Amino acid sequence: MPVDISTLPILGGHPALDLVNTVTPRVPARGWEPHDHVVDPAALLLWSRRAGVVDESESRRASRAWRSEPGAAAAALAAARDVREALHVVLLDAADLAPQSPGAGSAALARLHALWTTALGRSTSVLDRSAAHPVGLAVGLAPASLIPDRLAVAAMDLLHTADLSRLRRCPPDEGGCGWIVLDHSRNGSRRWCRMADCGAEVKARRLTERRRAARSTRTTNPTS
Repeated sequence: MPVDISTLPILGGHPALDLVNTVTPRVPARGWEPHDHVVDPAALLLWSRRAGVVDESESRRASRAWRSEPGAAAAALAAARDVREALHVVLLDAADLAPQSPGAGSAALARLHALWTTALGRSTSVLDRSAAHPVGLAVGLAPASLIPDRLAVAAMDLLHTADLSRLRRCPPDEGGCGWIVLDHSRNGSRRWCRMADCGAEVKARRLTERRRAARSTRTTNPTS
């Protein structure tokens, strides 16, 4: 997986999943420690544009607010990470993707709910008769908290509306990265975050291991 936020794959199937997947791998594996791609507020801005959380104009508004309000950028980054980590635990528990300690999922959901209600307090309902859905929710009226508020609402939208039985975790026990994605395949057979990344890497490693084992067998038991 690339570590540059500008090229990090956006493939979760929902912005909230793409947020969860800004850590690679999601579990330590093969000596590869988890790396947070959202290293600073600038990375958060860039990723948010790429993931469709904000548009260019909204990104500029958030950036201006961060520059003018001391501590606002750091607070937004911390809140976005808070949403991300709480959602990750909830998904692992709710979708039975990995064992969790008793009460971990409920505690994470309570934290996520608090972030969501705070975001709703900075939002308003709007009426637009020209839209496909005339009544909508304008989230992010406070520019400094625009991005974490959008992310909190996106996270709860995922939990409220997505078919969680369609969630798949790139299998860490098979060498996958632990990213979580929505499986939109017809037969529900998706296993890897992306075959070109983890899937191909694991297959190549298994092939190397088989060849190494075959060479070892020939060396140990040479033919006459």
